[in-house]
Amino acid sequence: MSKDKEINKLKEELLALKQENEKLRQQLNFSNITQTVTTPQAFQEIFLKAEQNVRKYFSDSESIAENGEIKISGERYILVRSAALSYEFLDVFKELYSNKTKEEATQIGNNFLFDIAHVLGREDAKDFHKKMKLKEPIERLSAGPVHFAFTGWANVEILPECNPVPNENFYLKYHHHNSFEAQSWIKAGKKSEIPVCTMNSGYSSGWCEESFGIPLTAIEIECEAQGAENCTFIMAPPNRIYEYLKKEDSNRKDVEYEVPVFFERKYNEDQLRDSLKQKEVLLQEVHHRVKNNLQVISSLLNLQKENIKDPKLRKEFDTSIARVNTMARVQEMIYGSKNLSSVNIEKYMSKLIRSLYQFFDPTKSKFTFDVNIDVDEVKFDPDVAIPLGLIINEIAFNSFKHAFDEEGNFYIKLTQKGDQYKLIAGDNGKGIDQDVTTNGIGVSLIKILCDQIDAKLTIDNSTKGLVYIMEFNMKR
Repeated sequence: MSKDKEINKLKEELLALKQENEKLRQQLNFSNITQTVTTPQAFQEIFLKAEQNVRKYFSDSESIAENGEIKISGERYILVRSAALSYEFLDVFKELYSNKTKEEATQIGNNFLFDIAHVLGREDAKDFHKKMKLKEPIERLSAGPVHFAFTGWANVEILPECNPVPNENFYLKYHHHNSFEAQSWIKAGKKSEIPVCTMNSGYSSGWCEESFGIPLTAIEIECEAQGAENCTFIMAPPNRIYEYLKKEDSNRKDVEYEVPVFFERKYNEDQLRDSLKQKEVLLQEVHHRVKNNLQVISSLLNLQKENIKDPKLRKEFDTSIARVNTMARVQEMIYGSKNLSSVNIEKYMSKLIRSLYQFFDPTKSKFTFDVNIDVDEVKFDPDVAIPLGLIINEIAFNSFKHAFDEEGNFYIKLTQKGDQYKLIAGDNGKGIDQDVTTNGIGVSLIKILCDQIDAKLTIDNSTKGLVYIMEFNMKR
């Protein structure tokens, strides 16, 4: 055999040995794997496989400082100082929410940390499951604690009483050894009155939620930062977690836990929005019924008026009918709007006066009206806007009906000084008898409505025309 053929044969044998060696390295060799996760015997094989896969993934790492990058198997990672996401973070929240108690501020900060960590856990799990082609729930779960250890969060010990199943009976009890959150407190010489490993809870529940396809939450029941032997957690569906906590606390009656729910703030906002929507629908229904009843009353008064011969009495009926119609218009303007919680008082009063003006047939009238609203905040709540509307209607109705023989002007002016408001409504007509300002039905009604909003009423009949001055405070 020639020397060249011998060399080629040796090369082929060497290549075959390399390929065989690679195959052997790819095979599981449990005895040579250092475990980062402690599990019950039933899950050891699955977690050992996860150890090998995750370790291989993190063995391909590089730090390229000139590019500002840290890469693991081609995926970019970042490093964050652990204290900045534990006690330092909560200290900032206590400063930001200094108007609240320390306990309330801490809870707000913990909710924030839990939500962030839960998202990170879900998204890391989703990405890792895809890269490693993990299909089964337990297999997907197993990669989580190993990944957790390699990224510096903690070492996980899953306890024997766990029941990791993809339904509402899911239950996991576990320790986090060397938790970055608890150790940050301990290293800083701090001792907490409550468990501190909020991000540990959020991340682990997020990863398991993605792995099993069911909503999950986790809560730390003991913490090394409190002086406990272990950082111990319970994970379960949110609707079952209290049941497991109750069992844990059978010997500790006074312990209370804040159970985190993923994006609890958003959940509460959605609940509040749904509640408000239901109330608005109910208010709209009440509005329609009130309006319909007012229309029935108006119709009944009109029918009764037809049988009255006395002109003076018919006139009184016309006034009563106009008042009922005004109430209907006010209802329509307030509750027909999209926003029932506040009323744009300028638009509201202008529309009210304009509709009343039309009632008196402006083609035959020579009087005019002005609405001047000079306030910083033009939105009033309905409790104030409705009585004001009825007051203005009563004043304007009497002015349009009685104040002018020929031409004249009716005006409204609303001004503000701090929380104090002054509403002036009047005309330059012929004025009114003193007896009417004291005993008249219209004035009596205005006084009753002013009392409803705690308004001080002054009636000025000393100069030409009649002026009503109402002063009230919006912070009653």
